[in-house]
Amino acid sequence: MSFQSIPKVELHLHLEGAAPPKFIAGLAREKNIDISKIFDEKGNYAYQGFAEFLNTYEAACQPLKTPQDFYRLTLAVLEETAKHGVVYAETFVSPDFCGGGDVTLWREYLAAMQEAANEAERDFGITLRGIITAIRHFGPEQAKTAAKCAAETYGDFVVGFGMAGAEMEGRPTDFAYSFDMAREAGLPLTCHAGEWGGPDMVADTIRDLGVNRIGHGINAIQDPKLLSEIAEKGVVLEVCPGSNVVLGAVKDWASHPIQKLRDAGVAVTVSTDDPPFFHTTMTYEFEMLAKTFGWDEKDFAEVNQTALKAAYCDEATRAKIAKLLEPAQ
Repeated sequence: MSFQSIPKVELHLHLEGAAPPKFIAGLAREKNIDISKIFDEKGNYAYQGFAEFLNTYEAACQPLKTPQDFYRLTLAVLEETAKHGVVYAETFVSPDFCGGGDVTLWREYLAAMQEAANEAERDFGITLRGIITAIRHFGPEQAKTAAKCAAETYGDFVVGFGMAGAEMEGRPTDFAYSFDMAREAGLPLTCHAGEWGGPDMVADTIRDLGVNRIGHGINAIQDPKLLSEIAEKGVVLEVCPGSNVVLGAVKDWASHPIQKLRDAGVAVTVSTDDPPFFHTTMTYEFEMLAKTFGWDEKDFAEVNQTALKAAYCDEATRAKIAKLLEPAQ
C-alpha cells in the first residue's frame, strides 16, 4: 500500500500555515521585508513552543499583502497538498490577513483565492473550499468582522465559519455573537478547542457556539461522559496528530489519543494543520498512524469517509469526491 497514493480528504488546513517556507522567503525578498529571523539555517520555520509558533506564523503572513499574493499562495499550497493524494481540502482563511476585515477588500482577496483554487482543481485534481476564520487572540470584537465577512460571502468557495488562534484566550461564550451571526447566515460551524484547554473547553465550545466540528478536540479523552455526548451528537473531531506531537500537546505518537477516541465511538478525521511548520504531510500522517496504531486500508477508508460526510461542501461536490475515494474503500 502506497500511503502517498491513497486519495484523501483533509478538513483542517490553515492556508497561511501551509505556505512553503521558500515561498514566504521569496515573497519577503520581493517586497524587501526582513523576516529572516523566523527561518533556521536550513530555511525551515523556526520557533519553540506554541506562543512562539503563533508569533512566527503571524510574521510569515507579513509578506502576504495583496490579492495576487494570496492567489500565488493558494496555488503553491494546493500543488504541494495534491502531491500527497489530497483530493478535497477545506482551508481556514482569515479576513484579518486579507484586508483587515473590510468586506469590500475581503471580496477581492476571496476572488483571487477562488481563481487559484479553480486552476488547481483543473491542473492538480484537488478541490478546495474555504472556512472563514476568526482569530481568537484578536478578541471578540474583531471576530465579529470575520463573521460579517463570512455572512456576506457565504456560498460557492466559502462553506463554513470557525475560529483558530490562542485557545486559552477567553471563553467560548465571549465569541457567541460572531457564531450566532454566521449561523443565522446559514454557515456550518467549527472551532479549535481541546488542543490546550481541557474537556471543559470542548464541552463549552459545543454548547455555547453550536459547532458540529471541533478542531483538535483531543483533550476530550479525559472525560468519558463528554466522549459519549460527542459520539451521540455526531460532533466530528478534526484531529492533527503530527501537529500535536511537534507542539507538545501530547508526549509522542504513541501517547496520542486518536485511537482511543475512535474506540469510544467518536468520529475523527486526520489533517496536517500547518504542515511545513510541523514537518508533516498527509502521507506522513498516514504512515505514522499505520506504524503507531496498525491502521490499514480499512481504517484509512473509514476516516476518509468520515471526513467526506463532515465536509461543508455542497452535495454535488461531495458526490464527485466520493467517486475519487472509491479506490481507497
